[in-house]
Amino acid sequence: MNSIDKMPPYQRAIAKGHLGSCGAAYNSLSKPIIAVVNSWNEIVPGHCHLRELADEVKQGIIEAGGYPLEFNTIAICDGIAQGHSGMKYVLPSRELIADSVEVMVRGHGIFDGMVLLGSCDKIVPAMLMAAARINLPAAIVTGGPMVNRIKPHQSKQARQRFLKGEIGEEQLFNATVEYYPTAGVCPFLGTANTMCIVTETLGMALPGSSAVHALSQRRKDIARETGRAVMQLVDKDIKPRDIMTKAAFDNTIAVLLAMGGSLNTVLHLPAIAHEAGFAVTYDDFDQISRKTPLISRIVPNSQEYTVADLEPVGGIPAIMKQLVPVLDTTALAVNGRTLAENLANAPEADGEIIKPFSQPFSAEGGIAVLRGNLAPEGAVVKSSAVADDMWEFSGSAKVFESEEDCMTAVDEGKISAGDVIIIRNEGPIGGPGMREMHRATEVIGRIGRVAIITDGRYSGASGGLAIGYLSPEAAEGGPISLVKDGDIIEINIAERRIHWHIEAEDLARRIAEYKPVVKPEEESSFLRLYGKSVMSSAKGAVRRKF
Repeated sequence: MNSIDKMPPYQRAIAKGHLGSCGAAYNSLSKPIIAVVNSWNEIVPGHCHLRELADEVKQGIIEAGGYPLEFNTIAICDGIAQGHSGMKYVLPSRELIADSVEVMVRGHGIFDGMVLLGSCDKIVPAMLMAAARINLPAAIVTGGPMVNRIKPHQSKQARQRFLKGEIGEEQLFNATVEYYPTAGVCPFLGTANTMCIVTETLGMALPGSSAVHALSQRRKDIARETGRAVMQLVDKDIKPRDIMTKAAFDNTIAVLLAMGGSLNTVLHLPAIAHEAGFAVTYDDFDQISRKTPLISRIVPNSQEYTVADLEPVGGIPAIMKQLVPVLDTTALAVNGRTLAENLANAPEADGEIIKPFSQPFSAEGGIAVLRGNLAPEGAVVKSSAVADDMWEFSGSAKVFESEEDCMTAVDEGKISAGDVIIIRNEGPIGGPGMREMHRATEVIGRIGRVAIITDGRYSGASGGLAIGYLSPEAAEGGPISLVKDGDIIEINIAERRIHWHIEAEDLARRIAEYKPVVKPEEESSFLRLYGKSVMSSAKGAVRRKF
């Protein structure tokens, strides 16, 4: 008996009648009804082809004896939202998407399972959060990486030339379209591709699926296979919380560290785990990093290879096969098999894009958690994207209350090599919305040896000595709120240390004299509500309980 047939007789008849108005045949409504949760739109490159993939999913569900019903939710493109106030909305959209899926599924009460389609930065974690929260049998389909026509360094060079005034807008447009030539996930190992990989390593997407190219026939086949797979999950009553266990999260963290994945995973994995009923913390990342070698370097960790280069050498299964010494191979996937079974036929490391476990690029993983008197709850840096000669750095602070203030200082020539840039009041609460500081890292990168420290966050594409997600944030009265121009900040990645040089007497005086920065009231009621309800980045920027 499916969910709709469990309703009281009168309500069941009326519900079926409404679905009949939408074109459903009466006999179809006694089959398992599967929600096809799409996030298609014509704005986001990773999502503009999801309508076709949803059709494949639905066909797979029908072939396996189910009845699919599709609905849509929103998706924001981080790339388009960069550099203006729209970025404030991007992280808060994660909760909005997860909530919208819950409202549609639980509000109607007719669904027996779900297939969720998404590709990009906040949409994929939101889908995983919704799956864990609702806990109906579910699987994820991602859009796959686009295949770039020019190398990453050529795209970066075009951007730098534009910033220097050497080329115009149309020339940058043409270069950008060569790097981002089609529908699909942007080709670098940013948050979008990282989170697509997470769906596979958590077991919520079919093994080998996340690196398959966006517009390939294999990508369509995966969508159809996922439609069939969710029907098996319904039949066996295997639910997301049976798959997304703590062991699955530990496996996922190991893979991300082995690849130097996006720093935004320190926000999203704790939030997904929160919905599944347990905690993932900065400490988990740090502890696993110390035993997990870096065995793959995809841009921005190098300038040679993109995520599109992974599939020809075996994709994520080839990476996970090398990591077996640090993985729990009993973890389950949506195909009903264990990780050990799924890796049985995975290829060996090719030695160039994927290194053997015993011959890594570096002995530790690509993300480091730093602590000290400036970051009592931690701050995070993508160590795999930091040059070796920048792992130890000490400099004089230049403090800004927003990204805009920092960018103005750059334009006025007030930032010099050797500075430690502090950008504060950009956290989840203080933003509100925790904008990415990606444009700041791009522009400041021209200056040379500088560090950036923020209670905000970064793009998955950011590199260099960019330390973010610092907690507690300035809006919570964290130590970063007391730093002044000229203070000396010392960073040591190898020792996982970030130290603010200040005498106890001076610190006590600053605490006594401290007055919080008063920002103009946020015009958006949505963002005001978000700022009042969100918790710190160290807790995944999830909502507090009232």
